[in-house]
Formats: sequence, structure tokens, C-alpha cells
Amino acid sequence: MSTLRIGTLNIWNKSGPWSERLRLIRREIERLSLDLLGLQEVLRYAPPGREATPLVPAMCQATEIASGLGYHVAYAEACEYGEGLKFGNALLSRFEIARAETRALPGAESGEVRSLLSARVQTPYGVLPVFVTHLNWKLHHGAVRFEQVKYIVAHVLEAVPVGGPELPPVLMGDFNADPDSDEIRFLRGLKVEAGRSVFFADAWLYGGDGSAGATFDRANAYAALAHEPPRRIDYIFVRGPDALLRGEPVRTELAFNAAEVTTGVPIWPSDHYGVVSDVFLAPRSP
Repeated sequence: MSTLRIGTLNIWNKSGPWSERLRLIRREIERLSLDLLGLQEVLRYAPPGREATPLVPAMCQATEIASGLGYHVAYAEACEYGEGLKFGNALLSRFEIARAETRALPGAESGEVRSLLSARVQTPYGVLPVFVTHLNWKLHHGAVRFEQVKYIVAHVLEAVPVGGPELPPVLMGDFNADPDSDEIRFLRGLKVEAGRSVFFADAWLYGGDGSAGATFDRANAYAALAHEPPRRIDYIFVRGPDALLRGEPVRTELAFNAAEVTTGVPIWPSDHYGVVSDVFLAPRSP
């Protein structure tokens, strides 16, 4: 094996028929044999006055999804709704998560509070820096998302210097932005900002099937409730490939995108479709 299978999915918190959706999410994870899975809109509950501990963990959708599947779990709170109920991002990993931390993203003045989960995963190929995020969702918040992306890029560069010993970092999540938006164009090296440019490989462009790859699609009845146009807003990025061709996405597809019909009412895993990519992490000769 020279690749890892990496996925991302906005799980839509506990909206809709959660118990049925949970079953579909877990079934798809098993089908895909994912090595890493970034999750967004993850709810976590720790009753007031009782801090979660390894022996008495908080109730968390990420651990509920991972239960019995052999994954390590990291969680990053974005906001708290009160009474111990938290909302944030998570990472499921087949490999040990050596370190994880939470970074608050700019834009809280907009009325939304977002975060970045930063983790170090001990893979068979070395330490893989993994970042999971979820940007502002409103259609007119492009300027906020752009500031959030610039913050993320700066943090990734600081945490994982180019040319350092770690593997090329993976950045994934729900960016709530079209591929032609300033936010995504900056990540892809197509927009220069204040004399600065960067490049993160968009896994869909490297290994997608040639379609638009919409991850928020009115064909999904849950997404149709938002009355928004179909678009690709969920991404897997890799700051690579490097000189050893590590960090090259080679095969990318939509996942968590099939409805189940058992009682005449279609049930989707989430209101978003997920993205899954096989990424080369073993060194190769050009």
C-alpha cells in the first residue's frame, strides 16, 4: 500500500432522522475502508459541572460514528450552545493521533463561530499533519471566508514549514465556497493576495471523474430544503505533491451520496455528500 484513503463529510449535526442516518454513515465508512475521515457539524455534550475524562467521555457524534470501527478520534469545538452542548469538527483516524489542538477562526463578529482542528497522525509513511475545518455558510460571507482561509494557510505554513520533515499536510472540510470563489482560488494558487500566493492541490481536480462534483445538491432532499443552487463546497486539499511526489491525490470520488428507500421515504446519510480521495504518501521517483 502506498496511498491512504482520506474522506470528509459534513454530518448535518443531528438534523433529520439521525439514527437512520448514523447507520448509513457507518455503513459507508466500512464500505470505503477509510484511513482518515474529517467530520463537520459534530455535536458533543458534556453535562455542566462534569468535565469529560477518558473514563467518563462526553457524548459525541464522532465517537458514536467511530464506535467499534477501530478509529482514534479527535475533536475541536467551534462554539457552545449552552448547557454543555458543543458544535465543531472531528477527525477519525485508523492511526494514532499524536497531537491535536483547536484554533478559533476569524469572523466571530459575523454571528458564526468557526474553528480549525489541527492534528498529527502517525501513519506508516511518517507524521501526517491533518487539518479539518468548516467555514461560514452564508452566501454573502465570502469576505469572511477569505479571511478564514488566509488564517488557515498562515497557520499551516507556521505549523508545517515547506521542506520540513513531515509529510505534505492535508486540509479538508466544508468550505461553503464554490471552486471559482476567491477563497478557493487563493488556495489553488490562482489568486494573488497582497503579493502572496500559495498552492494546495484540489483532490477533485487531480482525481475526480470530470463532473462538476456537486457536494451540496438539490437531488438530495435534505439539501433541497436550503433552496440553494447545487455546487461543490466540500474539499480535500493537499499541499503537495512534494519533491518525492508524496501528497499527490490520484483518485477522488463522491461518497455518502446514496439514498436508502425502505419505507417509501428516501434517507440520505447527510444533507451534504462527502468526498473521498486516495493520496500517495510513499516516496516515489519522478
